[in-house]
Amino acid sequence: MKNIKVLIVMGSDSDLEVMSESAKVLEDFGVSYEMTVASAHRSPDLVHKLIINTKARGVKVIIAGAGGAAHLAGVVASLTTLPVIGVPIKAKTLDGLDSLLSTSQMPPGVPVATVGINAAKNAGLLATQILATSDKNLEKKLISYKEKMSDDIKKKNDKLSKIGYKKYLQG
Repeated sequence: MKNIKVLIVMGSDSDLEVMSESAKVLEDFGVSYEMTVASAHRSPDLVHKLIINTKARGVKVIIAGAGGAAHLAGVVASLTTLPVIGVPIKAKTLDGLDSLLSTSQMPPGVPVATVGINAAKNAGLLATQILATSDKNLEKKLISYKEKMSDDIKKKNDKLSKIGYKKYLQG
């Protein structure tokens, strides 16, 4: 498929629940994407083939999520000049700290923008913001999104001020 703006790649299908949050954000903003599974450790040739062809397919940003050793985003970044956003995924051990460190602690010359553990929604938003630097329509959608967030907080504050914290917590 041509003209995919964002490639979402995950190390395992067990990462799908987390990574689907990126897809939901992109869908909300009308950004075209492709989602795939390719492991830096179990299928390095697949990762290489996938990433080498991204520019020719119109991809502008890559979101890569993995747990455990979490080398996927770094391997992806080593194969392209496109922006790579890493999503460290909480695995069974260390509460995702291993994934966070593996994704964020890249050597000089191989940058990976890293969001928080399991924060694929933020990865989708960051990808959208990157694309909005050259897309005024997308920029307008982001401005509206941020205005809505601000309005929602104001409404919550008004409610809290009006009814107090005890009633607020009761729902």
